Amino acid sequence: MAEAETGTGGVQRVFAVIRALTRVPPEGARVTHLAQSVGLTQATTHRLLQALVAEGMVEQDGRSKLYRLSVDFFALAAQAGNTGGLRALCRPALLRLCASLGDTLFLLVRSGFDAVCLDRAEGPFPIRSFTGDIGGRVALGVGQGALAILAFLPEEEREEVIRFNLSRVREFGVYDEVYLRTEVERVRQLGYAGRNTGLLDGMAGVAVPVLGSDGRAVAALSVGTIADRLNPERLPTVVALLQREAAQIGPRINPFDPVLRRPSQSLAEPWSEPVAPESGATP
Repeated sequence: MAEAETGTGGVQRVFAVIRALTRVPPEGARVTHLAQSVGLTQATTHRLLQALVAEGMVEQDGRSKLYRLSVDFFALAAQAGNTGGLRALCRPALLRLCASLGDTLFLLVRSGFDAVCLDRAEGPFPIRSFTGDIGGRVALGVGQGALAILAFLPEEEREEVIRFNLSRVREFGVYDEVYLRTEVERVRQLGYAGRNTGLLDGMAGVAVPVLGSDGRAVAALSVGTIADRLNPERLPTVVALLQREAAQIGPRINPFDPVLRRPSQSLAEPWSEPVAPESGATP
């Protein structure tokens, strides 16, 4: 980096340019646009960009002359976020919720058209769940956790998942397209999934989405319990506790966490080994 840009003010300017580059179209942006965005002169912005190019953090298209963040930048960000991962980040929240509520807690994460149980904190009451134990998966839309994730995906992704999963969710006997879309809209309005579908006799659950920095659902915190323990009087308290933990987790999620792309590969953690799913299927 040029010597003139190594002071505190220079560092601030560099990061202002980097942040501006995160907001440009995929093809990149011109120096003039970036200079206006960060409030610097065109000459200063060009100098900063060239320094970032020299470091491999920014690339410039040879034909269009547009600037964009490089693959090396995203690779560096991914490496920086690999110190814990989503499962380690959420584990304390699961334990707190389990202790406070006295029920079983699940962490579900999206995996393509499915939700995978990434972690579980066991409560004192014996329950059945859609995913079973850690490593189990279920179609997005089936069960409270998978429904919470589906409801808070971007609209185009949500539509694609619904179209793909319709034949899968129909296998449960009570689902059709109208029902699924009605439930999705209901969850979006309420901010949580908490209706007892009756698919698992005597069981009930409630789940809230965990949103990344872009507002997209990447996971869900879910409670599974016996139906008598999730009555209308207790439900608001459970939802509030789940939402509080989810709100604290969301801003700390590393968007480049490999768990978000390959959740099954992160399951061999010391606190729990993957086991075969139960015959029931996760809230």
